[in-house]
Amino acid sequence: MMCTRLGSSRLRLLSARLTSTASSGVLRVSDKPPDLLAASLAFEDPSAFRVKSLKELCRALAVFRFCSFPVLVNNCHKLMSATRGVLGRRAFSSLMRCTVYAQFVAGENEEEIARSMEKMSTVGLRPMLAVPIEEDLGESTGEERYNENMEAMMECVQMSHSNAWSKDPMMQLKVTALLSPELCVKLTKVISKRAYDLDLLVRAMDGEDVKFPGLEESDAAHFRCSLRRLNRIAEASVKKVRVLVDAEYTYINPALSIVTMAMMKKFNKDGAWIWNTYQCYLKETRTLLQEAISQSQEGGFCLGVKLVRGAYMDKERKLAVKEGRPDPVQDSWEDTNENYNSLLAVMLKLIAQDPERYRIIVATHNEESVRQAAKWVEELGLDKARGSVSFGQLLGMCDHVSLTLAKEGYAVYKSVPYGSVDDTLPYLVRRAQENQTVLMGIRKERDLLRQELRRRLSLRRRREEHSGLS
Repeated sequence: MMCTRLGSSRLRLLSARLTSTASSGVLRVSDKPPDLLAASLAFEDPSAFRVKSLKELCRALAVFRFCSFPVLVNNCHKLMSATRGVLGRRAFSSLMRCTVYAQFVAGENEEEIARSMEKMSTVGLRPMLAVPIEEDLGESTGEERYNENMEAMMECVQMSHSNAWSKDPMMQLKVTALLSPELCVKLTKVISKRAYDLDLLVRAMDGEDVKFPGLEESDAAHFRCSLRRLNRIAEASVKKVRVLVDAEYTYINPALSIVTMAMMKKFNKDGAWIWNTYQCYLKETRTLLQEAISQSQEGGFCLGVKLVRGAYMDKERKLAVKEGRPDPVQDSWEDTNENYNSLLAVMLKLIAQDPERYRIIVATHNEESVRQAAKWVEELGLDKARGSVSFGQLLGMCDHVSLTLAKEGYAVYKSVPYGSVDDTLPYLVRRAQENQTVLMGIRKERDLLRQELRRRLSLRRRREEHSGLS
């Protein structure tokens, strides 16, 4: 399954350059000036927003303006509760539906979602549906609720692959919607002391009544049920939908990762259908990714990687101080950027050698990383549309990047939450509070939206003037 698009000498040269980049954290692959591709990915053209209606332009500007104030984002819950109290539930729901909900959510039912996805597909964007269900410590709801969450995930699988707008679809999955965070904490502590064999988890997925060392029987029983839930979702997804498992907090990530790697070992024999997420704002991420690469090579399964910068920095640092342990977060934003781009280089080198065994989604709103990834894809001669390297951004954000990439022929996904206003608002509030740095940094997107709005209004005024003259 070696890549045949590159001559062997060229591949060795580019791999050497990428290896150097990966070890040093240096961004540039070579010293040559930016080529035509780099120029075309300047992300400065407001024409990317011409697919949006006047109403959508105005809504985006209003929502982004609100999100640019940290004090408003940090107090979303209080503001929404107060607004709901003044307006009443129905009027509040209507207000949210035409503002925040309409900006970031695809819809409540399959018909509304289909309309949103069909519109996306016309401009070359692909869906990554996200069921807005997750739990944190103290929020566990019991086996019945976890089973209901599983059914919601199964509906997401079905909806993702059964529609005309579904081209190599993806979906997001949070393990904590199916496995209690409390048990994830216990598992993390257990596997830090003893290694769990992936085959043990695979046997549990298959329904075998296995024993888990270090867990009490009640916890082991819940773990077995959760693994079977995950198994059902994975069985329904293989060869239909790529399931991207989200990373969460460091105190549960080891448990999430071992579950995900077990799913990979079982279901990724002939392709990357289960993917794991790697958070580059954490110091340990390089080691974790290298371990995953080794496991996939030794286990003979394909590796899918969602590469993100991460969103839980403040909470992680506060927890580290509270617990008296070293800060797990990179020392600076620059260190996070270097880590992101060097791990991107590691994955692209592997993909150039074997684009079927390895896949990555460059899940970032950072224009420099996007531009760098696109440049490397070009230099390595990788097929843009194949999807071994794809890009991802949130629905309703960074559209100037997403639409430009799609226009250039890349596989571009939008993370698409869906559901009722009541179900999605808590999810949106969490995402907004976790991504405040991104939200405060959308000035450029707002400027491009304003340029397109001014162009649209000027064009309308000229038409009206011309109509008056005639």
